[in-house]
Amino acid sequence: MTKFLQSGRRRDICALLAGEKLQAQALKSQLESHDGERIEPKSFYGALDALEKSGFVETRTEGIHDAYVLTDAGERRLREHYDWLTEQLQD
Repeated sequence: MTKFLQSGRRRDICALLAGEKLQAQALKSQLESHDGERIEPKSFYGALDALEKSGFVETRTEGIHDAYVLTDAGERRLREHYDWLTEQLQD
């Protein structure tokens, strides 16, 4: 497994971006809602930066805001992880 999936936060970011694009604040808010706690901005943006550097997430400028989207490579890795989880749950 590549390192991008070793972080639960990175996996969750990819899951939230599957099929939609989100602005950073909306993405962070959804993660905080899911986790039930505040996420430090440094940690959140560090995870986004790592995903972007790995080629799994990209930034698209829309008007005055940036939106984040899952790349094809990111979707492939997320699906591979989903398949692995499915196999583990079936055992």
